[in-house]
Amino acid sequence: MTRRAQKQLEEGIEWWIKDQIVHLDVPLVMGIVNVTPDSFSDGGHFSSPVAALNHAQQLIQDGATIIDVGGESTRPGSSTVSLQQELDRVIPVIEKLSASTSCLISIDTQKSTVADLAIQSGAHIVNDVSSGRNDPHMMEVVARYKVPYVMMHMQGTPKSMQDSPHYSDVISEIKEYFNDRLKHADSQGINRSQIILDPGIGFGKSLSDNLKIMANIDEFHSFGCPLLIGASRKSFIDMIHHSEVHKRLGGSLAAALAVLPKNVQIYRVHDVFETCQALNIFTAIQKHLD
Repeated sequence: MTRRAQKQLEEGIEWWIKDQIVHLDVPLVMGIVNVTPDSFSDGGHFSSPVAALNHAQQLIQDGATIIDVGGESTRPGSSTVSLQQELDRVIPVIEKLSASTSCLISIDTQKSTVADLAIQSGAHIVNDVSSGRNDPHMMEVVARYKVPYVMMHMQGTPKSMQDSPHYSDVISEIKEYFNDRLKHADSQGINRSQIILDPGIGFGKSLSDNLKIMANIDEFHSFGCPLLIGASRKSFIDMIHHSEVHKRLGGSLAAALAVLPKNVQIYRVHDVFETCQALNIFTAIQKHLD
C-alpha cells in the first residue's frame, strides 16, 4: 500500500457531494432500487415509478446513505435496453426522489446520456459497471459534472460474463484493469478523489474468484480510492449453501462482515436495515476488543 493510501485510510476519506461533506471513515450503505422487470433479485417488484419511489423511501428510513437507481438489468445473461427505455424508467424516479429527500442518489448505468440527464435530474453519483468501456463519452460526463464515479471490474459483458470466466491470478488481473481505467480517467480530467472501485463480485467470476476477491479485497486499497462491495444476494451464496434468492440474507450479511475489517467503505445491498444493524453491532463489538 502506498503512503498516500495508508494516510487516507488512517485519516478517513471525505467527499464533498451535494453541498455537504460525506465522511468515509464509517461504512456507508447503498440501497438498491431496480426499476426493471428482470433484475435477478427483485425484477418487476419496483418497475413503476411510484413503487420504486416508495421502496427508495423505505430504504432511506432503514438507514441507507445512498440510493442506487438502475433501469437496465446487468444480471448474467441479460441484454441491453434502449436509451429511451432506460431514461423512461429512471428519470421520473430520480426527479421525485431528489425533490422529496436529501439522500444521496446514484445512477446505475453504462450510458453517458442516461448519466448526464440523471445528474441534471438530481443524481449525485454515477455507478458504471463497464468503467467507461461501454460508452466512450461516459468519462466526459463524469469529468464535466465532477461527480463521484464508481468503476467496476467486469470480465466480458452481462450477457456472456458467466459463460466461462477464467483468470490466471484474479487479484493481480483486476489490479491491472483498475490501473488501466484509472489512467484513462486521469486523461479525461477525472480527479482520483472522485473514484470508487468495485471489484465486481459475480461479474465474470467463478465461486473461487469471488471468495478470493473478498478475502483479499484490501489489496485494492493500494490505489487510494474508496472500495465498494456488491455481494448482496449473489449466486455465490447459493453455490456454498443452497438457497433461493430471497433466502440469502445470512450469506449477504456474512460477506459484508467478512470485508468490514478490511476497511471497505461502501456496501451495495438489498436488505438495508439488516445490513446496517449487522455493521453497527460488529463495529461496536470490535471497539471493545483488548
